Amino acid sequence: MSDARLRLFAGLVEKWSPKINLVSKADLPHIWERHVQDSLRLLLYVPAGTERAIDLGSGAGFPGLVLCIATGIPFDLIESDSRKAAFLMEAVRQTGAPAKIHNTRIEAAAVVPATLITARALAPLDKLLGLAAPLLAPGGICLFPKGRMAADELTAARALWHMDAERISAPEWGDSCILKVSQISHAGPD
Repeated sequence: MSDARLRLFAGLVEKWSPKINLVSKADLPHIWERHVQDSLRLLLYVPAGTERAIDLGSGAGFPGLVLCIATGIPFDLIESDSRKAAFLMEAVRQTGAPAKIHNTRIEAAAVVPATLITARALAPLDKLLGLAAPLLAPGGICLFPKGRMAADELTAARALWHMDAERISAPEWGDSCILKVSQISHAGPD
């Protein structure tokens, strides 16, 4: 893992954020703890041998670009906001991360399905699964950091989707958790 490249990336987020609102002003002094380290929590759950991944609604690059830098796994980062996509392109250029930026809506992204999909603070789980399912390769998993509403989101999603879902938490994470989701299919008739 490249700590220097991650520090460079965190510095870019701090520099660009006042112009394009990558993270809240209150979070600027805490980018490393609240965003980079939060993204790095997912590392333990990235399957060995993952050859490619997709990050949905990449925004400032959390968690997709952080994981890309930390692991060297090529990521497709999908971001519809042109200013945020421009930031991601510059961050990829400066860090040398093996990521490709897609400045488009997730539904319109022309990307080959991958065995790992990530997304953070993008949408409630039921909507997230609708975006992720078409891009998830057979046998793949989704890793979604979630907050205190994770249990409610899981309950709502189960009305629309069949899935294997594991809620991963740790005492030091407070109300946050990681939802590890696989075997996604519609619950209703096709």
